[in-house]
Amino acid sequence: MAADRDAPEISGEVPPGGFGAETPAENEGLDRGQVIGAAMLQCSRWAGRFIIVAVATAIVFWLLSKLWVGLLPVLLALIVSTVLAPAVSWLRGKRWPPALAAAVTLVTAVLLVLGLLAAIAPSIISQTGDVVSQASKGIGEVRTWLEGPPINLDNEQFDAAVQEATAWLQDRAADIASGVFTGVSAVTSVLVTMGLVAVLTFFFIKDGPAFLPWLQRATGRTAGRHLTEMLTRVWLTLGGFIRTQAIVSAVDAFFIGLGLVLLGVPLAPALAVLTFMAGFIPLVGAFVAGALAVLVALVSNGWVTAVWVLVIVLGVQQVEGNVLQPLLQSRSMKMHPGIILLAVAAGGTLFGIPGAFLAVPVAASVVVALRYFSEQVDLRTGDLRPEDLQLATPEGAITAREAELAGARTRSDLARRSAEELAADTSQPSGRGAEAGRQTGSAPRGGLRRRLRRR
Repeated sequence: MAADRDAPEISGEVPPGGFGAETPAENEGLDRGQVIGAAMLQCSRWAGRFIIVAVATAIVFWLLSKLWVGLLPVLLALIVSTVLAPAVSWLRGKRWPPALAAAVTLVTAVLLVLGLLAAIAPSIISQTGDVVSQASKGIGEVRTWLEGPPINLDNEQFDAAVQEATAWLQDRAADIASGVFTGVSAVTSVLVTMGLVAVLTFFFIKDGPAFLPWLQRATGRTAGRHLTEMLTRVWLTLGGFIRTQAIVSAVDAFFIGLGLVLLGVPLAPALAVLTFMAGFIPLVGAFVAGALAVLVALVSNGWVTAVWVLVIVLGVQQVEGNVLQPLLQSRSMKMHPGIILLAVAAGGTLFGIPGAFLAVPVAASVVVALRYFSEQVDLRTGDLRPEDLQLATPEGAITAREAELAGARTRSDLARRSAEELAADTSQPSGRGAEAGRQTGSAPRGGLRRRLRRR
């Protein structure tokens, strides 16, 4: 009896095409080509988006290279403003006029830097004569060493080498002169850039609080609130970068200066201050300051002391560059140390020393923007709630709540549409077709096929 129940119903009706012919299209399984086509369509869409983003990024970098001369003072002024803005805010809280508070803060900062340089100038002047004298003796010792074994360079050979070097310099006098003028123009460009940085810093710290309200009015409430929250986070991140860089440079200057004092190297205070200031210039700054310290130790105290100074400089710089700086910057900017090292390498390759200096704050700003976008996505998907975020502004709280409500409405609409599609897929025509559909389970496959076609 069971076999009879399982046997197919036999009727006198012959399907079109005879027995064994294909079933109607609605009862067929999902075609393999449709699945592959849908996957390829999705891949092509993402590939097109990637190409558009890559082209837009290349255009942005091209524009930056063309506008770099004018953009560099603006970026430097923004970084300096993050250091001076707290003092200006404090003075404005004491009912100082904005222009007066900005001017007093800027002038005080310039005077502090000049006063620091003036404080170390007497020691430099008093010890420079000794350094020059020791350098002359060092040259004489080098000449004596060259005359002895294993080189055995006699006076005539030494004089011939000096004459050849002089002739080489004379033959290239024009190149040297052009290089000198190039250096003078470079120094002039630096002075002009510093002047622009000072002027722009004054306006930034004076009118900075009015920028975000103006931006909200110009872009509208929705975009203005997002920009206010995101740019405030970027501003706080840049301030953390400067504080971190100051701590790292101070640690470098302290330990290298302490080593120079213990070894009895002249100009130790001046070299320590120079090390601190050079620490704000990545890569080249530390190298130049360390090389100068080794040179002074060589001409003043001999090669043994110079070797010890070289060991101290290399040890401190290795710990600072590979441990301290990435660790502190990763905490203050919430960036992985590997991203920081890659950003410095890329910035130095593309834009030189200024690019290496600005690479970390620019990368941190980009990471802040991407993190903010990710938070907005998670709020809409329901993976995050406004209470889970560390918001910087009241506008950020408003946008977070709006994103959460928008995500809730979107999820509700999707659930309603899915229920409607499921109800449509499960509805079958009456009669033998419905029985065949229930036996073969082809209705869900037909609904899936319709959705693929709509895509």
